[in-house]
Amino acid sequence: MPGRPYCVLLLICAAALGLLLAGCRAQPAALSPAVPTASAAPGLNAAETLPPPAVRTATNTPAPSLTPTPQNTATPSPSPTVDRYAGLRIPYLAAREYGGGEIEVVQTLAENSYFTRLLIRYPSDGLTIYGFMNVPVRGEPPYPVVIANHGYIEPEIYDTIDYTTRYADSLARAGFLVLHPNLRGYPPSDSGDNLFRVGMAIDVLNLIALVQEQAGKPGPLELADPGAIGLWGHSMGGGVSTRVLTVSQAVDAAVLYAAMSPDERQNFEAINRWSYGQRGLDELAVPVEELETISPAGYLDQIQAAVSIHHGRSDELVPLRWSIDLCDQLNALGKEVECYWYEGQPHTFYGAGDELFMQRVIDFFNRELRE
Repeated sequence: MPGRPYCVLLLICAAALGLLLAGCRAQPAALSPAVPTASAAPGLNAAETLPPPAVRTATNTPAPSLTPTPQNTATPSPSPTVDRYAGLRIPYLAAREYGGGEIEVVQTLAENSYFTRLLIRYPSDGLTIYGFMNVPVRGEPPYPVVIANHGYIEPEIYDTIDYTTRYADSLARAGFLVLHPNLRGYPPSDSGDNLFRVGMAIDVLNLIALVQEQAGKPGPLELADPGAIGLWGHSMGGGVSTRVLTVSQAVDAAVLYAAMSPDERQNFEAINRWSYGQRGLDELAVPVEELETISPAGYLDQIQAAVSIHHGRSDELVPLRWSIDLCDQLNALGKEVECYWYEGQPHTFYGAGDELFMQRVIDFFNRELRE
């Protein structure tokens, strides 16, 4: 049997071996900081977890401005300015087109051995304009055409067969086909825009265009000559005729009888006085610089027609000076013009002075429209 010392030695060796084996066991790994794992977003299943946030790389991008950026940087366009006087200017009237539609006979008003008088109507810029037409029954057609423009009468008392009918009848007896429109605002014609009476001039310009389109063709103007067109105008109608002359090259001859001035400021200052401040207010409110392109006075050089001016020296309404000034201006421009002043005659002639006036008118139209 081994001795006690040997047993003690064996026990010591066994203890040492146990310590050695304990030192050879794997040691636990060192703890590292926890990295969070992606978790499911609200409303998603665990299998539909969101990807980890992207890692941003530092750049030189400047810090955003603290001033908020407006969402709509477009500058609003200013509202277009409406030129309320564009349609009144002489250059505009000269450049635009006229006509369209046709002259219609409504009924026969009278017949005699010299002419037939017919009630007519025609379109003018959306309005219906009435009037009468005297068609000669003597002489050889085609007949020269004269458009007769009446003066101012209160529309409430106006009649289609008005005070200027006797002049139209004299021309028809002399072999002229006469068209006498009831200018807009005069029943049964429609009313429409008429600042500075430009609307009335448009009515005449549309009528001229229809004469050019229809004269010599089957219809009411079959006996009319499209190449011989004259104007006759008294007072307001004379002023309307003056505007037409500065616009249309289709007129061959014009009679201006105690006519209004080509200067619109003169006209409407006088109209305002005559009406005791009731009329002409809108026209007088127009800036002076606008009148330069609205008044015929600045466009007399555009007149191509021969002009015959007549005025009574005792005119109590329209100043004789206006006709004298117009006569002087047309002469200075080298236009073909004749001028007559009648002693003792008022605004509308009468008696021997009236007869002399009409004989001169017929002679003038015969010379200018026939020869």
